[in-house]
Amino acid sequence: MKKNNDKLSLVINAADDKLAHDIDVLEVTDLTSVADYFVILSGKNERQVVAIADSIEDKLSENKYDLRSKEGYRSGRWILLDYGDIIIHIFHKEDREFYNLERLWADGKKINIDNYVS
Repeated sequence: MKKNNDKLSLVINAADDKLAHDIDVLEVTDLTSVADYFVILSGKNERQVVAIADSIEDKLSENKYDLRSKEGYRSGRWILLDYGDIIIHIFHKEDREFYNLERLWADGKKINIDNYVS
């Protein structure tokens, strides 16, 4: 589990460095085999959404974590970064409100990110 904690910390801090809004981490281990965690966060506009995605991707790449899949990058409205055990959803604020993933995954355990922010 230490490896997940390190990776989560890198994701959260990279997003925070780019001023991401409303960073939520849901532990979904018992709900799906797709991932252990969903990280859901927002940017104010397409440019910020892309900058957050780039920051996360750069930080994880520097630390030798492989990106499995990336979707939505060109539109900058909802970018999904799949790192296997962690899936990151970076939303434009309006799209996040519309899709409301937190409601869809409400049975997931919400993780306090204060322990991860440096």
